[in-house]
Amino acid sequence: MRILVTGGAGFIGSNFVRMLASERPGWSIRVLDKLTYAGRRDNLADLESSGRLEFRVGDICDPAASGSAVDGCDVVVNFAAETHVDRSIDDPAAFVRTDVEGVRTLLEAFRASGGRLFLQISTDEVYGSVETGRSSEDDPLAPRSPYSASKAGGELLAMSFFHTWGVPVVVTRASNNYGPYQYPEKLVPLFVTNCFEGLPLPLYGDGLNRRDWLYVEDHCRALLAVVERATPGRIYNIGAGEEHTNLEVTGTILELTGADRSLVRMIDDRPGHDRRYALDISRISSDLGWSPSIRFEEGMARTVEWYRSNRAWWEEIKSGRFREYYMAMYADRLAAGKSVEAGL
Repeated sequence: MRILVTGGAGFIGSNFVRMLASERPGWSIRVLDKLTYAGRRDNLADLESSGRLEFRVGDICDPAASGSAVDGCDVVVNFAAETHVDRSIDDPAAFVRTDVEGVRTLLEAFRASGGRLFLQISTDEVYGSVETGRSSEDDPLAPRSPYSASKAGGELLAMSFFHTWGVPVVVTRASNNYGPYQYPEKLVPLFVTNCFEGLPLPLYGDGLNRRDWLYVEDHCRALLAVVERATPGRIYNIGAGEEHTNLEVTGTILELTGADRSLVRMIDDRPGHDRRYALDISRISSDLGWSPSIRFEEGMARTVEWYRSNRAWWEEIKSGRFREYYMAMYADRLAAGKSVEAGL
């Protein structure tokens, strides 16, 4: 198997590449990554230096880079994307460029190459806020942020290549991931590292937004099952059935880090903040035999321990340009925020 992983230096991508390198030793792995703020070549430095993978720096929006990277590969797994909802509110154009136009460019290259499978990584956020029940793959899409709208556009474009030209495409929609190597702009790594530093935890709104929390290793195992066994033209939800409010997640982080709840600050909510996501995962379970194996408590304990043991990784990030983003995003909100005394 010759596999191209785009966005392979990012959070989920690097975890997926590490799993491939460990569990599929006969596979040839190529990584293409633009190395934006959230992509770190260091995440795969040991595998690259050992010759276990070929690393290329490039943008999926560049036809030459995409064409060269896809050439000779049987499978393409596309993680390359702008992914943070907050950033999409400030700069929607960047999300449309990568998450839609970049997908088109990569699909054109793959179509010309005649590969075996193109796996487009999407998100449960394309369903929009789900107040009751669980979203199934046949439900209508109702994205409500520039991020989720761009991801919906990318996956719809991918499926159009399947229906129009027979390009072998599969789409996966996963719930909220957490685990090692996650850039500290997202809730879990931000709150964990802030606890270690004794910094405030900026919790949006009333903290009762609910998400299904999926440990990244479980997600990667699901994706490996898709690569090896899925039928082109299918869409698969990937979730853990671990629904928790942001307030509950914060309480777990405080307990695992030993930090005091006085660090929590309730701040103004972000615009259009979806209240709840939840997925029906019966299709991937029945079709591919996959089910999650890591409970939330275990996954969170592993995650906190990883950030505890890898301070140099995140301290370098948080001492750089991330600090400017953090202050612009939270300084005024934190100043006007309120402490929380109940519910943790």
